[in-house]
Amino acid sequence: MRKLYLPNIRVWAAAALALSCTGVGASVAMAEPEPGAVAACASAQAATAVPAGLPVLDWSENVGYDARGNLWVSRLYRNEVQRYDSAGRLTATVPVELPGAIRLGPDGLLYVVFGDSPTSVVRPGGVARFDPDDPRPAVFVSGFTMPNGAAFDAQGNLYVASTLGVIRIRPDGSVDADWTARAKFTGANGIVVRDNSIYLSMNGNPLGRIVRFPIVDPGEVAVIADLTVAPGIPDFVDDFVIDDAGVLYVTTLTGQLVRIDPGANTACAVLTGEPMTSVVAVPGRADELVAGTESGTILRIRLPH
Repeated sequence: MRKLYLPNIRVWAAAALALSCTGVGASVAMAEPEPGAVAACASAQAATAVPAGLPVLDWSENVGYDARGNLWVSRLYRNEVQRYDSAGRLTATVPVELPGAIRLGPDGLLYVVFGDSPTSVVRPGGVARFDPDDPRPAVFVSGFTMPNGAAFDAQGNLYVASTLGVIRIRPDGSVDADWTARAKFTGANGIVVRDNSIYLSMNGNPLGRIVRFPIVDPGEVAVIADLTVAPGIPDFVDDFVIDDAGVLYVTTLTGQLVRIDPGANTACAVLTGEPMTSVVAVPGRADELVAGTESGTILRIRLPH
């Protein structure tokens, strides 16, 4: 019998935002060093890569690719991750309880966050891993409260964003407790490692904040942006990617895909539509992304040139 779980925290946030944002058009605000100009972005083009399934049940929490180019989708409320081929056909399902981020490790294995729910307070989450060609998941590390995002650094350390902060996990599966104690970020969500820095999306105080800090010093935090639906109304930020030029593409609860250029201190929405939960770069395609959504639809997005 399938267990029943409390809804993801974003369901409650969605209801609150829906009430506060009625009749409000989409906009974005930068936060550092002063609110910057909102750039005039050309629109991205989105097409359906995998159609929506059953409402809520097929919620797509996260997306990622394996080394063979297969797309993996975390179906939060089905308690499984699903593999799709390049034609969008479902080719495998793997049981993982309340899965979050799914990332390819330096060893060729897939690492999947599990326990991405408030229920992890009493039933702790962690990270499972498996061979994508022989998908039998095993627990890699556990004991986390509502883990969500995940990213590897060049040394093979895994960083997991949880509601209490960022957890650093060594390649042998042990937690770097000293480092983790210095990385307490309330509401940490999406995470990306680039060069020697960590970029993090947070929905603590305030909602919709993107920050950056050096791996060697989690306390040296720089605010990149505070995303809003309209002036004074914060958006809920989720997952994001960074391209080779250092530009971020961030998904939000209100259905914005936001382009943030930290160097130019600008941000704009290149796509608006249904709430997006996650985003990943398409392997070998610098101008294409794949995004997960709350409806379960998987979008293939062509970025503007």
